[in-house]
Amino acid sequence: MQARLWSTSWPGAGRHGRVLLVLMQCVPFLIGLAVLVIELTPAHFIYTGPFLTAIPALAAVTLGPGGTAAAAGLALAISVTTATHNDAWGTLQVYTNFLALALVSTASFITSTAMQTRRRRELDQVRRIAVAAQDVVLRPVPARLGPVRAASLGLAAGTGAQVGGDLYEAVQTRYGVRMIVGDVRGKGLVAVRAVAVAVGAFREAVHYESELVEVMNRCSAALRREVVVQGAFDEEVRMEGFTTVLIAQIPDEPVVQLVNRGHPPPLLLHEGKATPLMPTSPLPPVGLEDLATGPPPKSESYPFLPGDRLLLYTDGVIEARDPAGEFFDLPKAVEGMGSDPVPPEFLEQLHRALLRHTQGDLADDVAMLLVDRLDGEGEPSSDDVDVGETLL
Repeated sequence: MQARLWSTSWPGAGRHGRVLLVLMQCVPFLIGLAVLVIELTPAHFIYTGPFLTAIPALAAVTLGPGGTAAAAGLALAISVTTATHNDAWGTLQVYTNFLALALVSTASFITSTAMQTRRRRELDQVRRIAVAAQDVVLRPVPARLGPVRAASLGLAAGTGAQVGGDLYEAVQTRYGVRMIVGDVRGKGLVAVRAVAVAVGAFREAVHYESELVEVMNRCSAALRREVVVQGAFDEEVRMEGFTTVLIAQIPDEPVVQLVNRGHPPPLLLHEGKATPLMPTSPLPPVGLEDLATGPPPKSESYPFLPGDRLLLYTDGVIEARDPAGEFFDLPKAVEGMGSDPVPPEFLEQLHRALLRHTQGDLADDVAMLLVDRLDGEGEPSSDDVDVGETLL
């Protein structure tokens, strides 16, 4: 089972964009404060009518219909207050100001509503296109794969329009259940292209390569070939691009084998205790092979007993911050949920915990793959035919 969820926010991505947006939203109210100060001091000889009418007009740009109505109400309250304070009721200037304020407020509210409706439609269309593009590359993970139950979850960050670079896949082969989770540097079409290359190489290699390291090497070689294709990637990606990748294998034996290339370690939930499966010999991400100075990589085995639960994830999970800047405590969250929920429900609960922590503002895409070791070896379903055995 797979869940794909989207969070929304203003498209000014990044902390600086949010700060600028807040400043722009404050401008109408600062103008109202300035008008109030002028009218209630000896400086009230300055004509402030145009400033009041500007308040709802400026609010319509950044605050939406509700904010525009609030700004118009503030301007009206200031106008009534200053007219009363200056004993200006009955003058033509006061009623002219009210008329101008009413006209501008009405026009601003209508414009803001139309802008919001149009932006929502455009964003929904872009999201549908983005989800369709990503679904072409990342197919749903089967709910049952031999000796394990599985579920996956993809969360897009608040960019609204960008397709992320997270990847995942799980395939049943004659060597066991093989899985991959990775994170490509960057977003957009460049990231989708790299995700497609890595996942495609993985889907083919898992059926033919007996060694897990060779599967990783096939994925790495495919990405290196793609990078040198003229025009496939920009110069920055060609020089600095990399992909963190984790490949796991669950054979019939009660173990899990891992090859980790710079990716966050998976969590093993055993008897209520979440333990990160740290590699004994850390390896650089794919694309940074020149930094490897140790012995040739090899797979590492860890106990994975019936009843255990294994969570593979991308760094968007552990790097998610709350408003105070605190990172999401994934082991604590996993231990708090235990082993009772089935994989889809477990990931849904984890998703809600993640959104509570960040208050719905994900700064990076998130991908998670969860598998449960079942009692007994299990039998492959008709949908899980080994392509390698069929072709060989």
